[in-house]
Amino acid sequence: MKKLEIIIQPEKLEALKAILDASNVSGIMISNIMGYGNQKGHKQFYRGAEYSVNLLPKIKVETVVEPEIAEPLIRKIVEEIKTGTYGDGKIFVYEVQDAVRIRTGERGSAAL
Repeated sequence: MKKLEIIIQPEKLEALKAILDASNVSGIMISNIMGYGNQKGHKQFYRGAEYSVNLLPKIKVETVVEPEIAEPLIRKIVEEIKTGTYGDGKIFVYEVQDAVRIRTGERGSAAL
């Protein structure tokens, strides 16, 4: 199994949820986070004074999928979510050794 950790701009959440639903992903976890990448934030003006905003709001979406679903899903997310500008986000892919459904004790893919 593969765990996808998808970091995106908040306004792209609904589009990402639609992609995941269309791909029959069984569950997602969503967190509001703040951070920055290569762009190190941006400059803003407030009452004539310039200041740096280096922690930007982002959304982290986590899901666990079957290995054969992971690559096509990643390609679809990249195609539909990217704007071509800094801050579009990243996808981290992890190997998942096992999963256990607490209610029933099911393991592996059956627990998803």
